[in-house]
Amino acid sequence: MAKDPYRYFRIEARELIDGLSRGALELERVGGGAEPVTQILRLAHTLKGAARVVKQPIIADLSHSTETLLEPYRDGRPIDKPHIDELLRFVDRMTTQLAALAAPFEEDAPVAPPMSVPVPAPRPAVVAKPVFVPAPMLESLRVDVEEVDGLLDVLGETQVSISGLRKASLAAEQARQLAKTLVEQLAQGGVVRARATAEVLRSQLARHERELQQQLAQLGAEVTQAREAAGRLRLLPVSSIGTALERAVRDATGALGRKASFTLVGGDVRLDAHVLTGVRDALLHVVRNAVTHGVESPIERRAIGKDESGSIRVEVQRHGTWLVFSCRDDGRGIDVAAVRRVAVERGKLDAQQAARLDETSAATLLLSGGLSTAGQVDELSGRGVGLDTVSSIARSMKGEVFLRSERGKGATLELRVPVSLASVTALVVRVGESQVAVPLDAVRRTVRVADAELAQTGEQRSLVFDGAAIPFSWLARLLDQPEPAPQRTWSAIVVGAADGLAALAVDRLYGTAEVMLKAPPRLAAVDAIVAGSALDEHGNPRLVLDPDALVRAARSQRTQARTIEAARAPLLVIDDSLTTRMLEQAILESAGYEVDVAASAEEGLQRAHARRYGLILCDVEMPGMDGFSFLEMKRADPALRDIPAILVSSRDAEQDKQRGLDAGARAYVVKGEFDQGKLLTTIRKLLGGGA
Repeated sequence: MAKDPYRYFRIEARELIDGLSRGALELERVGGGAEPVTQILRLAHTLKGAARVVKQPIIADLSHSTETLLEPYRDGRPIDKPHIDELLRFVDRMTTQLAALAAPFEEDAPVAPPMSVPVPAPRPAVVAKPVFVPAPMLESLRVDVEEVDGLLDVLGETQVSISGLRKASLAAEQARQLAKTLVEQLAQGGVVRARATAEVLRSQLARHERELQQQLAQLGAEVTQAREAAGRLRLLPVSSIGTALERAVRDATGALGRKASFTLVGGDVRLDAHVLTGVRDALLHVVRNAVTHGVESPIERRAIGKDESGSIRVEVQRHGTWLVFSCRDDGRGIDVAAVRRVAVERGKLDAQQAARLDETSAATLLLSGGLSTAGQVDELSGRGVGLDTVSSIARSMKGEVFLRSERGKGATLELRVPVSLASVTALVVRVGESQVAVPLDAVRRTVRVADAELAQTGEQRSLVFDGAAIPFSWLARLLDQPEPAPQRTWSAIVVGAADGLAALAVDRLYGTAEVMLKAPPRLAAVDAIVAGSALDEHGNPRLVLDPDALVRAARSQRTQARTIEAARAPLLVIDDSLTTRMLEQAILESAGYEVDVAASAEEGLQRAHARRYGLILCDVEMPGMDGFSFLEMKRADPALRDIPAILVSSRDAEQDKQRGLDAGARAYVVKGEFDQGKLLTTIRKLLGGGA
């Protein structure tokens, strides 16, 4: 692919055009004003200069027309709505032209024909029809200076630590010279002098070892901080799509002669750009649908006692590794009678089935696509593809869509999508020998609980919190660790979720931390209590728990304690995926096992020869030696053949399973069918039963 000469211009222009769009919408809300007009003029002037530098006269001329349009309003006089419409048309044409500029260099860029028509002077506008401009991928990031400074500070500390390691290498050279002197003295028979030199050498080596360990620990912590800081930089706030959604609402209401305000809540949530791009495309359909099928006309709203301006509210919440986008309007809700009529006309239901249709089943039918209650086909609706498109986007992102409605009060569409990477503020606690994190927004309170405060409710312990009894459980039990010994008081966290509240006892509260939550691979995805993983400041894996699953698990717990015994010998996990290694290690350590990890089968063999392991978990598909070959070499080695091994693989074919068992595996776990409880039971059985 040819080198893109407009790459940096497109990044700058996209931000400037987005600023122009936000400014126009703000100008319409406030009705005018010298300050917002001046800000838009600055953006237009900057864009005009940048466009001329890269020889893009159309964008430059459109920017100049923007300046000409707004110049009369610099004194703060009210601005006419037709001029706002004209300003937004300029923005749309700039966006289209920018997309066309990107097309030859981006495989996923929207294709638009180049515009070569002259830019018209401002003119009075009629009711604006919505202009659907191709939305580009969110490829550029807006980064807070504070975040960059934090990353630079960490890198500066890392550089200092590296300098310390260089000094340590000089100290090692000095020790080498002493060792050389010692050898010479011994060769010459100078036992007394050799003993003194050996003592100096021993002292120096001990000191250098301590210093080196400290410096390596510090360096590891700094590298972890730098990696997490860099990871946060690549996340985009949901607020970055707010302008596009507000503009879609504005265009749709203008085209239909309706009024509606738009609100975005939770815009500070940050997530991957590719996830946000898909969410934006889906929500554009959702908010337009809320206007066309939900919000009534001002006359209708006044007649039924509503404000003449409707409201559309998009709220973003995070639940574990899921992001939930809820779009609610206060309009008419689903017209079940119209859905029945159209469903019969389109042959989707017969008359008897349609008669039984209620709001819930009508919502499900609308989400299936191909059904519209609009009276006619126009630019906004009528073909029944809007909600179908939303469902398709959700499926492509492995997400879900739910639609709820209350007649006369509005409808809520909920889009749930998984995220592979997210920045989460969490409360870090210690459970046994492990550290785990719970998202802070789900922690209602931290408390000290006396044993006498716990009540027995049926088969479950409970705690009175804010006047109500809530389930009480030891977090260790939920993590398959032994229940702690009885004591007088406990530290506990009260966690809130959709199913209510639960109190979870922990061994220690460490405080809050900003963690980079990685979604679990398929291996751990089925374990509901685990939302994902993160690295602590020392680079060690730490489980991040899902509040909803925690509350459900606590409510289902019974008083009888479940215990496991940690294996005397450590376990070895071999997997080329860092995320999988990290999660398997964290899960097994939470269950009480000591765990070492290896990134390849070759490294696993080296570790197995250097240390005796009680059991080995090995991936199948790895670069170099695969898991089958590893087991064959292990079986041929007298020192390793008796160590039980479990193969863990995404391959589920029977011939693969048989090949693994023939190679010496004592069990074969398919990642897609993974069950943490069964795995731990298998491990305990293999360890307890010997080789």
